[in-house]
Amino acid sequence: MTVRRAQQARPTLEEVAARAGVGRGTVSRVINGSPRVSAQAREAVLQAIDELGYVPNRAARTLVTRRTDTVALVVAESEQRLFDEPYFAGIIRGISSELNATGLQLLLALAQSPDEYARLEHYLTGQHVDGVLLTSLHGDDPLPAKLEASGVPTVLGGCPPGLSPVSYVDVDNRKGARLATEYLLEKGRRRIAAIAGPQDMGVGVDRLAGYRDALAAAGMPELVAYGDFSESSGVTAAAELLDQAPDMDAVFAADDPMALGAMQVLQKAGLRIPDDVAVIGFEDSARAPLADPPLTTVHQSVENMGREMARLLIARIRGERVTDPVVILETHLVLRASA
Repeated sequence: MTVRRAQQARPTLEEVAARAGVGRGTVSRVINGSPRVSAQAREAVLQAIDELGYVPNRAARTLVTRRTDTVALVVAESEQRLFDEPYFAGIIRGISSELNATGLQLLLALAQSPDEYARLEHYLTGQHVDGVLLTSLHGDDPLPAKLEASGVPTVLGGCPPGLSPVSYVDVDNRKGARLATEYLLEKGRRRIAAIAGPQDMGVGVDRLAGYRDALAAAGMPELVAYGDFSESSGVTAAAELLDQAPDMDAVFAADDPMALGAMQVLQKAGLRIPDDVAVIGFEDSARAPLADPPLTTVHQSVENMGREMARLLIARIRGERVTDPVVILETHLVLRASA
């Protein structure tokens, strides 16, 4: 009996409309986030909702609107990488800040193995989410195309080689790497090594290309080792570079964690940074200014990248015309003591 009374006392959409002095359709549009409502009507509806304590019936709303109010962020990395590397925290903060005003909820999904990907694809294409954000994709990943083919709006963070996504956000990785290498050349460094990222990722390919652009223009030889953007891979790559070229006088690493790993190896080998070997990273992470010495690095705003990804996805979910489906953000060099 108590439950029945509570159910009967629950405010209805019609009661909200009557209190606000508008039609039922206007209330529905306000609840669904439609832009086709005047500011005055929206304020009246929101006030009526607050006064009556109205709570939308989410299940019924989903059946009518085909909306779940949920957006998935898919990270194609391990849980350890997700929580160890500051890049992902910045992306998530940026996405969350943009979604806050929309009422959309963020669902985080990790997938690495083929079985995990198959389960995730089945879930994402089964009308459980309104849109998908993907980051850290490797190689010719089929998931973005499958999502778009299933009618699920999708935005990528970075663009892997071999893909032509409908929409993605990236930074000007090639230019940033070129600027870093050119700076080392201007400072008189002549044996500049690079610790490149994975070559099945667009960011890895572009940053290596920028390093090579600068060296080719200066007529200087290249010296490259490869990592996976983790600090431990920077340690391994720096040790390899020291074996190959003990006379190297600079290192450009394709991200800050690998640069920090390289600095550990160089210092253990008795080399002074930057006197003997200058080091530059890429990202401008929170750890960069705390390194010893503080790390010179290429700044990229990962939070802004996350915000732009979310902005594009929200527009596509709402059916708005997107005039800039590809956003490339600028980078700049942040000078500190390591170079």
